[in-house]
Amino acid sequence: QVQLVESGGGLVQAGGSLRLSCAASGTIFSTNAMGWYRQAPGKQRELVASRTRAGTTNYADSVKGRFTISRDNAKNTVYLQMNSLKPEDTAVYYCGAGRYSSGDYWGQGTQVTVSS
Repeated sequence: QVQLVESGGGLVQAGGSLRLSCAASGTIFSTNAMGWYRQAPGKQRELVASRTRAGTTNYADSVKGRFTISRDNAKNTVYLQMNSLKPEDTAVYYCGAGRYSSGDYWGQGTQVTVSS
């Protein structure tokens, strides 16, 4: 079983930055892929960024150039550095993990609110 614990959400003004962290427990197979998703009110959950243990990354077009995903394999922790935040980035951000996809296991979510 995989447990994911997120931290780092909060309220920030537009143009500001936040850093999210997600610490995972579980085997290296079950946490091969880790990523961040977000869900805004009335919208479906969407992938923001993902990164495999080997370093392959994937970003949503809307965050390319502003967000950076990184991970510390030794600590089984993934980070999301969010810069140049926009009001449309406001959402609940979820950490995800899995063997082939980062959507097999989920954290509890952390709120990110960007004020204009």
